[in-house]
Amino acid sequence: MPECQTLVHAGVLVTQDAERRILAPGALAIADGLILDAGPAAELAARWQPRERLDLGNMLVLPGLVNAHSHAAMTFLRGLADDMPLMEWLTGRIFPVEARLTADIVRTGSLLGFAEMLRTGTTACMDMYLFEGAVLEAAEEAGLRCTGGEAVFGFPSAACPDAGAALAATRGLAERYAGHERIAVAVNCHSVYTTTPEIIAACRDLALELDLPFHMHLAETRDETARCLEEHGRRPVDYCRRLGVLEARCTFAHVVDVDEAELDVLAASGAAVAHNPSSNMKLASGAAPVAAMLRRGLAVALGTDGPASNNQCNLFQEMGRAALMHKLVSGDPASVPAEAVLDMATLGGAAALRAPHLGALAPGMAADLIALDLAEPNLQPMYAPVSHLVYAATGHEVRLTMVGGEVLYRDGRFSRFDYDALRREVRALRDFVLG
Repeated sequence: MPECQTLVHAGVLVTQDAERRILAPGALAIADGLILDAGPAAELAARWQPRERLDLGNMLVLPGLVNAHSHAAMTFLRGLADDMPLMEWLTGRIFPVEARLTADIVRTGSLLGFAEMLRTGTTACMDMYLFEGAVLEAAEEAGLRCTGGEAVFGFPSAACPDAGAALAATRGLAERYAGHERIAVAVNCHSVYTTTPEIIAACRDLALELDLPFHMHLAETRDETARCLEEHGRRPVDYCRRLGVLEARCTFAHVVDVDEAELDVLAASGAAVAHNPSSNMKLASGAAPVAAMLRRGLAVALGTDGPASNNQCNLFQEMGRAALMHKLVSGDPASVPAEAVLDMATLGGAAALRAPHLGALAPGMAADLIALDLAEPNLQPMYAPVSHLVYAATGHEVRLTMVGGEVLYRDGRFSRFDYDALRREVRALRDFVLG
């Protein structure tokens, strides 16, 4: 009988594998951070000799969720500026505070964001912010997977005097984390409205040279489109296409104000879209045409955006809102069904991070999983597990979060950092923000 390090038993196992198997009860055999086997619990118990048994009883286990667009450090700005349009929110309230940022503040805010992600079932994210080296250090401390890079602007930031310095910082991060098991690097070109054609081209060149993902806010609002037309004579997608951006492995956040032809261009390029329903609704940016994206085979993922434009880093919230938003907008209750939304939060997120080993519980995939307590009132009775995950769960039913076979959160405790000490650090950040 072959050995494995851990045999996980669960009352319900939602695999998200190619057949979308749901096993009740189910089990996983894990070794060296990978899944060796997944199947009915009785079969795996007879097939494997584990060094450790992890019996999760009446819990539902599924792949860890993947947050495809985050600004985790912005937890320190949560609730500072609400109920405002995007450009007023950015230029009037957010950018002035960010001008005073330090790496230590970013590290603390990021660790809080990652704590919230682990607590609510996210095991991997794609992040964009200032002092991104501090973000990635916080991700290492928390233990989750993170793909990030220094945000590139056409004006000075607290972290970098110019775009060249931001790109140099990204190059340095790529060298530092080359081959890292959980940390990866992306070129984070902020947007068309905060850069120039020359800066976008330089970001494209670095992404192609180092074979890094290219991550950018794109077509977020009608105002962005109008500004791009006025300044460059083209809509944002065509502007980026003309600059050769689509030659890179692109993940575009938002993609709200696009037409059918632009969706065809994005689908042909192999780009992924990070859909951010809560942020788009809160800032009244509009609803991305997700159903049309899915019809074209575009890889669509879910993102929380930053906690200053969402107020949460909770991907379960995004799943529920994504499903409901598109039914309302289309007038079709069958639009963007629950399984499609769960796919966005798992397999779609893996595609956006260019991480094919994530998003499913199947042999050869990463042992990244979460367990929800089915005893919670809002999860009873259960007829369809996927329905519960999208429409009923809140994320706070998560009792265990595992990355690479390592338990990072269980029953209120984080294994890699002192949460009480972190809370004390976060309270001090309020004085900085209001100072």
